[in-house]
Amino acid sequence: MAVWDDLVGQDRVVEQLTAAARDADALVAAGSGAPPDPGSSMTHAWLFTGPPGSGLVTAARAFGAALQCTSPDRALGAAPGCGFCEGCHTALIGTHADIEVVRPEGLSLGVKDTRDLVRRSSMSPAGGRWQVIVIEDADRLTEGAGNVLLKAVEEPAPRTVWLLCAPSVVDVLPTIRSRCRLLVLRTPSVEAVADVLVRRDGVDPERAAAAAQATQGHIERARRLATDEQARARRSAVLRIPLQVGDVGGCLKAAQQLVDSATDDAKQVAEEVDSKETEELRAALGASGGPGSRLPRGTAGIMKDLETRQKKRSTRTQRDTLDLALLDLLSFYRDVLTVQMGASARSANTEVRDSVERIASSSAPENTLRRMEAVLECRRALDRNVAPLLAVEAMALALRAG
Repeated sequence: MAVWDDLVGQDRVVEQLTAAARDADALVAAGSGAPPDPGSSMTHAWLFTGPPGSGLVTAARAFGAALQCTSPDRALGAAPGCGFCEGCHTALIGTHADIEVVRPEGLSLGVKDTRDLVRRSSMSPAGGRWQVIVIEDADRLTEGAGNVLLKAVEEPAPRTVWLLCAPSVVDVLPTIRSRCRLLVLRTPSVEAVADVLVRRDGVDPERAAAAAQATQGHIERARRLATDEQARARRSAVLRIPLQVGDVGGCLKAAQQLVDSATDDAKQVAEEVDSKETEELRAALGASGGPGSRLPRGTAGIMKDLETRQKKRSTRTQRDTLDLALLDLLSFYRDVLTVQMGASARSANTEVRDSVERIASSSAPENTLRRMEAVLECRRALDRNVAPLLAVEAMALALRAG
């Protein structure tokens, strides 16, 4: 299985990245210590953009794996990125020493963490090929962090490659995006997503088709919806909200339930990750006697930093879960508007068709548009760090008013 096999519906992008990987491999084979030539398919900085679910991070990780490919078939003309050699395998499972994947744990990526990345980028790759740094949410870089990163992107080390992922070019500082090669991914078709769920995840074809249609081609959300019973239950609860906002009490109750569900998700992630991180750090600091034992003197600050990072991650998880719920709610009103306008677009929420038609018949298209705008405004409020319950309550009341 080649490293590109998880990229669904992105043939043009795969072609560009394969050409770049070939040129990068030629540079390594020639022993060149200089950065890639401006006319080459390979360059030192890339910006992957596209709508959520299009596979930005998957593409960046696959490219990173192809750059580390050590398959002997390359000598026979095969493209790098076989998916089986040690370089590809360790890159894809996240254990390659020369690939750093950064996903901001908080709501943003700050100056301190970016300086650490820049420091690492100046080092030579341990394996002699490429030092690859993937930033999953480059749009979360603060202005100060972006300015720190700019210097490294302007004057890169010879064998360092930056792979930045963001929803669109406008989400990245102009000074940074002007120094990156742009790759634009598109949303894969519903049929392509359903096919990959059946082939690679063993999902029942009917459920795969329903999940792909419900998420409108968002690969990871479709996979989660098709394989996780709790995810399906949460989505069903969200799609009941339009029928619950008939009075003020119902609005407040629906808002509280939505926020509580997101909080529970964040707690679940914390339980799975935080305790393991804490014990690993305690062991590294020399604590003895297991959980609750005394830490060596002078290490309290390090533990406090870990707790701060874990709290930021929990906050982000809650916001991300809420955002996914809001996207489901937006798709409901999109179906309502489709019915009201008599359009032929396929419904994303066939399981609640009766509710869609009920709301469509009891309101006008302009009401639906105002409700969609209320959902979008709630998303913007969460981005501005408004308290989640306050933002969701305001949205619920706006949904009631129409």
